[in-house]
Amino acid sequence: MDPSQIREKIGRFRILVIGRANAGKTTILQRVCNTRENPEIYNSAGNKVGITMLIDDTVLKASRERGLHNIENEMVFQSNPGFIFHDSRGFEAGGESEFNIVKTFIADRSKEARLTNQLHAIW
Repeated sequence: MDPSQIREKIGRFRILVIGRANAGKTTILQRVCNTRENPEIYNSAGNKVGITMLIDDTVLKASRERGLHNIENEMVFQSNPGFIFHDSRGFEAGGESEFNIVKTFIADRSKEARLTNQLHAIW
């Protein structure tokens, strides 16, 4: 299938980003999307969530504190709106609860009937 046909069929490409807490996942996404702006955050109902509810200034700086990420929220950069990113809270050694949240999210998304709601990549 031609890439443009795939893009037309799925709309926006949905990616789950996983990694250690405070590893710079959001910073990497900013670089990939060629922006320094923070992403717009939408909850699972499609309503815009204030950025300060998800990422505050201390989370963006080197910190031992963890972000209050909800894996169901959708991150969209205005510089590259063809992608929806889901950010895991991050894994810690022995952090079984974080692993289970990610595992459940992946399983639930794989059962989605609509291709647009399924995960298209895990990074």
